[in-house]
Amino acid sequence: MTEQDNRLLPFANGTPRCSGLIRSIPEDFMVDEIPLVEPDGEGEHRLLHVEKRNSNTAWVAGQLARLAGVSRMDVSYAGLKDRHALTRQWFSVRLAGKPEPDWSALESPEFQVLESVRHSRKLRVGALKGNRFRIRIRALEGDTKALQSTLETIRREGVPNYFGEQRFGTDDANLRSARALFNGELKRVKRDKRGFYLSAVRALLFNKVLAARVEAGNWNRPLKGERMMLAGTRSSFAAPSPDDEIMERLERMDIHLSGPLWGRGERMVSGEVAALESALLEPEQFWCEGLERFGLQMERRALRIAVSDLTWNQRDDLLELDFRLPKGCFATALLRECVDYRDASSLKPFRESST
Repeated sequence: MTEQDNRLLPFANGTPRCSGLIRSIPEDFMVDEIPLVEPDGEGEHRLLHVEKRNSNTAWVAGQLARLAGVSRMDVSYAGLKDRHALTRQWFSVRLAGKPEPDWSALESPEFQVLESVRHSRKLRVGALKGNRFRIRIRALEGDTKALQSTLETIRREGVPNYFGEQRFGTDDANLRSARALFNGELKRVKRDKRGFYLSAVRALLFNKVLAARVEAGNWNRPLKGERMMLAGTRSSFAAPSPDDEIMERLERMDIHLSGPLWGRGERMVSGEVAALESALLEPEQFWCEGLERFGLQMERRALRIAVSDLTWNQRDDLLELDFRLPKGCFATALLRECVDYRDASSLKPFRESST
């Protein structure tokens, strides 16, 4: 599988019959983080609820550290959020005896602190339940009756859990850097950058497996030897011969089929699934061996996203979607199933406010 193939992933519901434009302005792509824990009101950390516009998460973290007079390592967040969007997310700042700064001093068109609460623990990566989205698609054209039918199907059956194009970087830059890293051409890489590159490779391999199963029509239909993921968790269990109970749990979205996040260790699947994944990934040994060499451990990821609270409203050539996704899932995985969209953020330059 080449890097360019990520743009040609098959659709679960057929090629979309409507087109449109996303991210005409940041407010067209709104994301609200759903936290895993509530602030406890005491301790040396300050939890900050931040609204940012057209800014990336790491840059905002740096601005918070600068104002607080602490190391960048003392500022953390649960997850990265889209830059070309209006997003609300939580950060934690370890003050450790330092006086609390005036967070309003950072208020700007790029971001503002909405709420500040004491907390006893650092916010860890992944410490969120999911994200709420409100997305507007402008210049909508095409067969809107087919679009309505597709949205109804998505509400019932979910969508393939593809990694979005942002995981791979602009023009697959993260994958190119990963290739250089695996070839020994790229040395002394910062830990966070290396993590981006390795994650991009895992996403590439996962998408290849998922794409093959979507093409075959079994991305949500079990084969022999599956590994099932419990919805909303990283827990899994083997299901070598799916029975009526497994089928019923799949139907109500309690469990999902899974695909590989490649690394060292046990494959965790058997039979038909193991044979399928081996055949698909045998040509990708360069990537698989690179991930193993860098010490990543084998994990599994759900092949399906259960979309919660999906509603929509169409007015003339404007479509507005509201929905909730579990953490680690990409809104573009839903969008691509219903609309052949163009991303305005890649068609025209935004004002550069962060790096």
